[in-house]
Amino acid sequence: MTDIDLTALSLAELKQLEKNVAKAISSFEDRQKAEAFAKVNALANELGFPLADLVGFAPARKRSESVARYCHPENPEITWSGRGRKPAWIADALAAGKTLEDFAI
Repeated sequence: MTDIDLTALSLAELKQLEKNVAKAISSFEDRQKAEAFAKVNALANELGFPLADLVGFAPARKRSESVARYCHPENPEITWSGRGRKPAWIADALAAGKTLEDFAI
């Protein structure tokens, strides 16, 4: 390893050196992780199992598509499924004393 006289470097050179070192460390870690993954994957395959089964990866659960349950009284094109934040027209109507059943489809 070469010795660098850090006191002889300017601030810009030191900052560039810092960036270069951070990039080199990140690259090294990425290579190490890829190598470790390849070894573990090869061992799992050798034993007859997909790696995902051994580490417990599960496919992401898909949320069912929401169905409109409420519609705007003046414009039936505007709907709300009942999920998430209440639209302003529902909140205003509820504040005025109406119920959700008044808007049910």
